[in-house]
Amino acid sequence: MTDYSGKLIVISGPAGSGKGTVVKELLALDDRYALSVSATTRGVRPTEKHGREYYFISREEFESRLAAGRMLEYNEYCDQLYGTPLDEMEIALKNGKYFILEIEVNGASRVRELYPEALLIMITPPDYDTLEARLRGRGTETEDIIQKRLATARDEIARLGMFDYILINEEGKFHELAETIAEIVDGAPYDERRVINNPDFGKKFFGNK
Repeated sequence: MTDYSGKLIVISGPAGSGKGTVVKELLALDDRYALSVSATTRGVRPTEKHGREYYFISREEFESRLAAGRMLEYNEYCDQLYGTPLDEMEIALKNGKYFILEIEVNGASRVRELYPEALLIMITPPDYDTLEARLRGRGTETEDIIQKRLATARDEIARLGMFDYILINEEGKFHELAETIAEIVDGAPYDERRVINNPDFGKKFFGNK
């Protein structure tokens, strides 16, 4: 990434962490930020639009892009494929943008391998009970999917060590959290939020669950 003048920022976290809303707030703060639109094979939800939340494509098209090497990373999650098209990222970084990848932890791992200088941030709810309540409050998923997402969250938190920062998304604090991310991107240390300084986070998050 040495030929690029922009910055690569990965924002990840369990389903229900509210990372999507935080990213929207971040994009509104500064026009230097640009959001990667991921491709997925899952269906379109009622409030979503092709090319805005995701590029909704068939599994056949997704696999064709993979074979051509035009995906930065991809992940299979709840039987659906998700991935980051490479073209947008390259253009944005060459143009000096702060390019945001809002992706799953598996994808974040791939980005860390390819671009070790990328900034990786995990966003989580305050605790497991809050996470479960948020997932159930959506009212869009079956009990089976909710249980899969909770199990996946446990695996994701266990891999926190690859990230640079862990940020807690408190209820109603989306804007404040976005401002914190912007300050970190611009060089503020926020040492108390560094993953290396929070070795017991996972234990505290899950409690006795």
